[in-house]
Amino acid sequence: MLSPETRMIIKSTAPVLEDHGVAITTRFYSRMFEEHPELLNIFNHANQAQGRQQTALAKTVYAAAVHIDNLEEIMPAVIQIAHKHVSLGVKPEHYPIVGAHLLIAMKEVLGDAATDEIIQAWSDAYGVIADAFISVEKSMYQTTAEQENGWNYFKDFVVARKVKESDVITSFYLKPADGSNVPTYIPGQYISVRVSIPGEKYTMIRQYSLSQASKPDEFRISVKREADNDPNGIVSIYLHKQVNEGDRLEVSAPAGVFVLDASKTTPVAFISGGVGITPMMSMFETVATSTPERPTVFLHGARNRSQHAFDEDIKSFVNRMENASYSTVYSDEENGFITRAMLEEHVDPAGDAYVCGPVPFMVSMIRELRNIGMDDSRIHYEFFGPAMDLEELKSQ
Repeated sequence: MLSPETRMIIKSTAPVLEDHGVAITTRFYSRMFEEHPELLNIFNHANQAQGRQQTALAKTVYAAAVHIDNLEEIMPAVIQIAHKHVSLGVKPEHYPIVGAHLLIAMKEVLGDAATDEIIQAWSDAYGVIADAFISVEKSMYQTTAEQENGWNYFKDFVVARKVKESDVITSFYLKPADGSNVPTYIPGQYISVRVSIPGEKYTMIRQYSLSQASKPDEFRISVKREADNDPNGIVSIYLHKQVNEGDRLEVSAPAGVFVLDASKTTPVAFISGGVGITPMMSMFETVATSTPERPTVFLHGARNRSQHAFDEDIKSFVNRMENASYSTVYSDEENGFITRAMLEEHVDPAGDAYVCGPVPFMVSMIRELRNIGMDDSRIHYEFFGPAMDLEELKSQ
């Protein structure tokens, strides 16, 4: 437990962290990777280059300072980040490294303002927060390893099939190389794929949503190929161009908190933009096969028809369901975007909505779902990229 004096000091630093947090975390990552380059095998290099990871960590540190009197407030964020950590293979021994370099970075950026008293208070607070992460992640690792066909960290899988779904999205059907089955997963979860790309010094890890309902013997991921000049695209381009049927990939066990509540039979809407359709496919197929009588709406926005994946699959499921509808819009055409009018027409605000896509798309959809009367507790969403404060989208 933190003393009242320590909590008071931490809270007093919140305004400084709000102003200088990104500078601190930028210096932190630079220092840490200089001394521990092996950690570059875990961290997303593209997010580092674009400053996204630095911003995400700064927001997490600031949230910890604001809620230091009641760290339970940030537990949803801790759990979400812990799922990411488990899928990346983060271990307890990584936390002292992070803590040491974070405190040094604070001192270097804030100078004399970071008194010994402040640094000690943050050292104590970091210890408490790190212990929370380690405890949560230990439980997750144990649960993952003990489930049927489960494992920890990474395991070899074979690409059984590679299927082009659109001009930009390709599916990879993955089966364990040892011939075993795969664990059951919750619709909406993701796996991590670790690759060693020729010419690259470090391994690279990316998370991909599982894009079909849980099957006993395989995973399916559906990967959007990013542009050649996009630093985020190095892994997706490698998968699209270099990885073929019969090749091996290292894969983590399923993780993630953006999941379907399959126990409900009340109205549900799946609202996706672009490659955000991938977790929706797992959720939608589950509803279609397990509770086909459930009132269901699927709304999807893509740039154009050639980039629209899974269109025929969705139509096939809809035709077998008792009360389902499906609508699409294309930003390159006149029907453009999913609007409030579309939501009013198709979505029951007394039901649940699952939203996934680019952040601007989600901000718009969440705002409009609220405007048609849907309560925040019924709006569920996922975004791509580094973990963010869960309140950020809610505050838009």
